[in-house]
Amino acid sequence: SGIIHQEMPKGDAAGRMHGFQLWANLPSALKMTAPRYQEVKAVEIPEITDDDGTQVRVVCGKFWGKTGPVEGIAADPVYLDVSVPPGRRKTLPVGVTRHAFAYVFAGTGKFCNASEPLEVPTEPVGWLETAPPPSEADNRSLVLFDRGDELMVQAGDEGIRFLLASGKPLEEPVAWYGPIVMNSQAQLREAFRELEQGTFLKPHTKAAPFGSASG
Repeated sequence: SGIIHQEMPKGDAAGRMHGFQLWANLPSALKMTAPRYQEVKAVEIPEITDDDGTQVRVVCGKFWGKTGPVEGIAADPVYLDVSVPPGRRKTLPVGVTRHAFAYVFAGTGKFCNASEPLEVPTEPVGWLETAPPPSEADNRSLVLFDRGDELMVQAGDEGIRFLLASGKPLEEPVAWYGPIVMNSQAQLREAFRELEQGTFLKPHTKAAPFGSASG
């Protein structure tokens, strides 16, 4: 309720930094709750190494007997950092009641199961105007999954590293414009009216913006 998000990242000497933002929508009943903040350091994120060399860092939720340090998110997400060694094929569980996606940020690989995946590169790669999409997901590709209880990934020659996120669908209408996500156009208009009038920021006794990050 009534916070404005602002970041001042420093990066390296050239201003570059490696990171991700994942924004989780709130259900209508919780949209006006007081903001809060969580800070998590890299050493607090449990890391699991399977027998085949697959590594999983559990940022949020429960996976392979470990629980991530980020908690209290309404969609009850599972948020993982997964690395599969070159040439390995790995099956990973996904809750059947969840929506899931994978975002590849190193190496290449092929995804299957969890019904039909759809690969969506986040930068133009020359095939956006044609079909079908490529069979292999490479760096900066987003893979959306249909419902299923597991997914399978076949790592390429350089291995593959990706974020795997899943959460419970809210099944509510979404009205979105700029930085504000509400449930109706009327609510959006009211929020922007408050911004213009300077009444958007509400006083809170527990004042701290909510956010999470991992490094």
